[in-house]
Amino acid sequence: MPKKSNTPPISATKTARQRAAWLLLLFLVTGTIAYPDPANWLIGQVNRIAGTKFGDIHMPFVLGLDLQGGTHLEYEADVSKVAPADRKESLNGVRDVIERRVNTLGVSEPLVQTTQNGDSWRVTVELAGIKDINQAINLIGETPILQFKEPNDVTSTPPLTADQQKQLSDANTKEKALADKALAAALKPDADFSGVLASLGDLGGINATTSMAGFIKSNENASEIYNLGKNAATGTVLNKVFDVPNENAYLVAKVVARNDAAKEVEGAHILISYQGAKGGFSTLTKDEALAKIKELQKAATPQNFADLAKKNSQEPGAADSAGDLGGWVSPDTFVQPFADEIAGQKPGTISDVVETEYGYHLIYKKAERIAPDISVQVIAIHKTAASDIQPPADQWKDTELTGKQLQSAKLEYDQRLGTVQVALQFDDEGAKLFQDITKRNVGKQVAIFLDGQIISDPVVQQEIIGGKAVITGSGDVTEAQTLARRLNAGALPVPIKLIAQQTVGPTLGADSLQRSLAAGFAGFALVALFMILIYRLPGVTAIAALFLYAALSATAFKLIPITLSLPGIAGFILSIGIAVDANVLVFERLKEELKVDHSLSVALEDSFKRAWPSIRDGHVTVLISCAVLFWFTSSIIKGFALTLGVGTAISLFTAVVTCRTMLRYVSSTRLAKNNWLFLKKSAKSE
Repeated sequence: MPKKSNTPPISATKTARQRAAWLLLLFLVTGTIAYPDPANWLIGQVNRIAGTKFGDIHMPFVLGLDLQGGTHLEYEADVSKVAPADRKESLNGVRDVIERRVNTLGVSEPLVQTTQNGDSWRVTVELAGIKDINQAINLIGETPILQFKEPNDVTSTPPLTADQQKQLSDANTKEKALADKALAAALKPDADFSGVLASLGDLGGINATTSMAGFIKSNENASEIYNLGKNAATGTVLNKVFDVPNENAYLVAKVVARNDAAKEVEGAHILISYQGAKGGFSTLTKDEALAKIKELQKAATPQNFADLAKKNSQEPGAADSAGDLGGWVSPDTFVQPFADEIAGQKPGTISDVVETEYGYHLIYKKAERIAPDISVQVIAIHKTAASDIQPPADQWKDTELTGKQLQSAKLEYDQRLGTVQVALQFDDEGAKLFQDITKRNVGKQVAIFLDGQIISDPVVQQEIIGGKAVITGSGDVTEAQTLARRLNAGALPVPIKLIAQQTVGPTLGADSLQRSLAAGFAGFALVALFMILIYRLPGVTAIAALFLYAALSATAFKLIPITLSLPGIAGFILSIGIAVDANVLVFERLKEELKVDHSLSVALEDSFKRAWPSIRDGHVTVLISCAVLFWFTSSIIKGFALTLGVGTAISLFTAVVTCRTMLRYVSSTRLAKNNWLFLKKSAKSE
């Protein structure tokens, strides 16, 4: 009877190599996201050699309070005057207000949670990276302000008084003098243009900046700078202070680069759009639009192109412009497919059909020419404007109606239309005020502000009598619930009292992070040593899979993103052990299969197949535990459960798919003949 060959078929070997290559690519991508320093170094070398300006890859981890430092605040809510059935919703309103308030502090990933213990309700606030704790405490403790405002009939800016005109003139004179001074300094031999402002010393409170303006040929606001500088050599400081009205600044400019091969084109186009294209002004389907543009392509000639554009182009204004592109323009001013086509066309020709986000185009290129372009660096002395002295009137004006007169806001359903709405109920004083407001604003909007931010601006349909009103058009149920909660939070705030405060310094947080990372590396090294000593080459593949596991996990933590805390890192370290546990089951089974004289390739397949039920059940039980911990515990345990759950799910892929692929690939190489590497005592009898 013929003996079975230990050598895998060529197709299987090729498949194993391809899958191994895909895993390597996945590792490079996720590794770059997880640890971008090597990629950034490479980008820096490319930028230095090729003169490009590729930016660095930067996606930091989100660190929690215990790692980044910050403040933990614990509040107790007084719900004695709130009905038991409404207490949870009232606390949600308090949480909503606190979240909005702490966001104004610029806090990264603030965590605000409500908890109940018997009749006691508490609000926990974690502010990672907060510097001014007293400011946070004062802001959180303030009573929410709910305001009803009506349109302001006077919205135009009143004219400046004589004193204000003089103030504006004096300010502009001072700014022009600074611009002249900056120009004089920039014109000096060997002057550092970027450091001119610094060399001038105290600027007297004037806003001045230095920046790159780029190539300016197509910038209408920079036409005066272009006309003076288009023939100037690179490095030339233009001997003039430019007053650019639209920029509201005095500019000093230096030519930093030239493009003497810049191309300009003159032409026209016909646009046939379709439903779903940008602009949304066509009723044609995509197939109908394509068929129509192809018919026009067959009929179009340079002589009749203008008439065809007037009659058929769906571009706004084409009936008057005949599709003209606006005189001499740079191809770079158009969207990419259009720009590429017109740049490569020969003058006097009509293009093939070009598709962009706006629809289908035919392009008639009339002519082209070379027009030099210049890139400039500018010193901008920003001018004081009239609006800086006399700000425009606010769109809204205050009324006497506030949250004090609002008794409740509830979610309701419109039985006639089947939509959700928010029902308002005012007290007697509020009912009268609301009636007066709605009476004088029928057909207009009335805005509702909470903490100075507009949360709704419904249109008044009619005068409302009796103190009851509804806000329609509030979106879905979730949006309507949010609006009702915010209104109630402004009208009926639940008193809260600060009962505990804990501050974690950034130094302590950094020390905790370093210790956590050290523990993680130590655990990884011990696991690696154990796997290699016990399982030899399969152990090496398991460790290689662990590197991919670490890269995938770190990428997931960044992209989701997951706020990392000490418990979260503990969950990740624990998941490393779980990731290896599956390999232990497989490798032990592999040893048993090899003992019964199976070939390596057969033993590999059988070991993974027979170990899979145990691996699956073990991972599923861990994921169930993580789900329970995440949904029914507090923030600290949630972080642990989330990182452990994500790590466990990823480990299922790396332990089974990755390790299996690598071992399949190894079994197709000469290493498969080395019995010692696979813990096989003797070669399989042929």
